[in-house]
Amino acid sequence: MALKFMTAEEAALLVHHDDNVGFGGFTPAGCPKVVPTAIARRAEEEHAKGNPFQIGMFTGASTGDSLDGALARAKAIKFRTPYQSNKDLRALLNGRETAYYDLHLSELAQNLRYGFLGKVNVAIVEASDVTEDGEIVPTCGVGIAPTICRMADLIIVELNKQHPKEIRGMHDLYEPADPPLRREIPIYKPSDRIGSACIKVDPAKIVVVNTDKPNEGSPFSPIDDVTMAIGRNVANFLVSEMKAGRLPKDFVPLQSGVGNVANAVLECMGANKEIPAFNVYTEVIQDAVITLMKQGRVKFASGCSLTVSNEVIDDIYSNLDFFKDKILLRPQEISNNPEVARRMGLVTINTALEADIFGNINSTHVSGTRMMNGIGGSGDFTRSAMLSIFTTPSTAKEGKISAFVPMVSHLDHSEHSVKIIITEYGVADLRGKSPIQRANAIIDNCVHPDYQPILREYLNMGVKGHTPQNLKCCFAFHEELAASGDMHNVDWSKYNK
Repeated sequence: MALKFMTAEEAALLVHHDDNVGFGGFTPAGCPKVVPTAIARRAEEEHAKGNPFQIGMFTGASTGDSLDGALARAKAIKFRTPYQSNKDLRALLNGRETAYYDLHLSELAQNLRYGFLGKVNVAIVEASDVTEDGEIVPTCGVGIAPTICRMADLIIVELNKQHPKEIRGMHDLYEPADPPLRREIPIYKPSDRIGSACIKVDPAKIVVVNTDKPNEGSPFSPIDDVTMAIGRNVANFLVSEMKAGRLPKDFVPLQSGVGNVANAVLECMGANKEIPAFNVYTEVIQDAVITLMKQGRVKFASGCSLTVSNEVIDDIYSNLDFFKDKILLRPQEISNNPEVARRMGLVTINTALEADIFGNINSTHVSGTRMMNGIGGSGDFTRSAMLSIFTTPSTAKEGKISAFVPMVSHLDHSEHSVKIIITEYGVADLRGKSPIQRANAIIDNCVHPDYQPILREYLNMGVKGHTPQNLKCCFAFHEELAASGDMHNVDWSKYNK
């Protein structure tokens, strides 16, 4: 081939201190592995010599440990955006050793094109195939790959033998035009194709590194009694919406977030035969979607990545004749696009880290200060959904902390976007309710019984106003909670003076 082949170590020498590097893949499917690790080793060598070496990082979302983890441990990250989930990187962000800015995932690619975030010097992407005329076929995750490949001066392709060339055709790669020439995105159902099966670039920009590294990513926690109860409550609620005529009888496309709660929800929806077979329009396609697809309960799935276990990805690749016309992988700019979400009337289901009794959601910060992972795509979908649902277990830290508080310590999704909250105890329907009505619905239906009395006491303090918040109590409460880690012994009288 006319393309340039080299080792990961040789490719790492093409990345320089202060470069901005874009990485393909998404949570962590399809993320490059061997070249980022080689860059981390190079950074350690440069630091040992007393030389600076750090890069700016644009990614689709979270990545594997050989990318975020290796570069974080090497202190090689100048800045990082958007979503992450690596403990070593998280320590750097919360220690303010690495600059981090969180943003909605659908916005990153267009913000790069607009020039808001600086130049992309290098793109590093994983591919199942690359041709002499510059066609790059991604693997099982897309992220921001089309945009960074077009914008970068250099493209390093990790050609991974774990992913067969025959997956060409499973991708729908499309970039909208920039304003003022942008047209509508012509997706009207999840199976609509509007783009290309590959990324087409100038082959002179490409260097190739051969690899056979399997996908990374820790498995989600197993489904337990709490998450299963949440799943059943979601499924039963959706059935009630159909019976009430608020959802069509043939249903609407579903967006579901990431993790064990999302898997439980999907499993319960699949088991409930009052819910018809449905389509999925989401960012992350998980194991449960593939299981339901094999059972005939999911008809089609459009997403940004196949974030599935290695056993499931092997199953998909071994049965491409079955799966290839049922799955489409898109850039996150399209999979998470609010315009498309609103047009198709999605039911969206995402997970809250913390909620308050008035319906505001914290998805990102522990105690209002420490970044957990990031907002991800939850905001992309929530504001534009036909029906936006947030799920959460009612407590955390073995019951010492209620997931529901008087006022969220950090606000990601306001009460104006959140329609439904569901825990293992029940469903709070917030549509058409005043702040007091929302608070009563949440306390009565979603809060753990241990914490209902103290939250009701807070609500009944007699504070005047449309939304009766006692700011002095809220601030003191969160300060004490951060110090003690236990909510059982809250005494509002200490603060309400």
